Amino acid sequence: MGLAMTNLPINRILPDASQLVFGCMSLGGDWGASTSSAQDLKHAHAAIDAALAVGINFFDHADIYCRGKAESVFGEVLKLRPELRDEIYLQSKCGIKFEDEQGPQRYDFSRQWICDSVEGSLTRLGVEQLDILELHRPDPLMNPEEVAEAFTALKAAGKVKYFGVSNMSGTQMQFLQSYLPYPLVSNQLEMSLQRHSFVDEGVFAVNPDGANINFAAGTLEYCGQNDVQIQSWGSLAQGLYTGKDISDQPIYVRQTADKVAALAGEFGVSAEAIVLAWLLRHPANIQPVIGTANPERITACGQAGKVELSREQWYSLYVSARGEPLP
Repeated sequence: MGLAMTNLPINRILPDASQLVFGCMSLGGDWGASTSSAQDLKHAHAAIDAALAVGINFFDHADIYCRGKAESVFGEVLKLRPELRDEIYLQSKCGIKFEDEQGPQRYDFSRQWICDSVEGSLTRLGVEQLDILELHRPDPLMNPEEVAEAFTALKAAGKVKYFGVSNMSGTQMQFLQSYLPYPLVSNQLEMSLQRHSFVDEGVFAVNPDGANINFAAGTLEYCGQNDVQIQSWGSLAQGLYTGKDISDQPIYVRQTADKVAALAGEFGVSAEAIVLAWLLRHPANIQPVIGTANPERITACGQAGKVELSREQWYSLYVSARGEPLP
């Protein structure tokens, strides 16, 4: 059961990258534990196999996921099955520091921290190179010249092929790009049927009713004009429309879940496939990152390529998820 290939912007540099990305945040076990268990390793094998079985060959990490254990357990899988490295793409993120004896949780785009973070990720994963490194969240103290120095050093050392960002606006990307010797190739943003402000921002342009929409204007357009791959985190909306108990949710949420279920029945696919198909129908060629590590749900996500929503079906879900009519 493979995923249909589409003309993703990222396919120009990673030719056979899958449209779905497996987000590895849920690997590694308990965030509070110091190490992963044998059961955690077994779970990682099962989740990775489920992803590969439906054609997902792109794996998204971050140095902070499970406090490093997500990368470590993935590295254990690669150590046992080294042939997998040639079959997959690896992406990781850096720039977030947790609270410690030196200060509160903070962001750090200094050259030293970026380079040290990549060294840590490569060691935990047991690989020599990341296909993509993304800066995790905007650092208000960023010195773009330092970022450029870090990227140049990492590229020259063969430790990172390509660079991207996460949670940045188009304006922030444009500013950073003006200092960089290499193009930013991706931007990972929260986007889902639930978190639909990326659609609202365009629909409510120049409309005072959209004054409180928290999605930076022009971000999708900047990415489209500059061949930046948009990736969506939180794409499954934490199961809100695919089986999670929503008895305490507003009626429009429950009605949307019913619409998702009805479309799943109509297309003969899973509810997860419909939620992802809603993102895939958008002309921005979104690359959804699925955060579940449940093999059954991963398999269910793999059915998304079988669904092409009509304009009416897409709008039906969008308007329902908004909970109010369009302007």
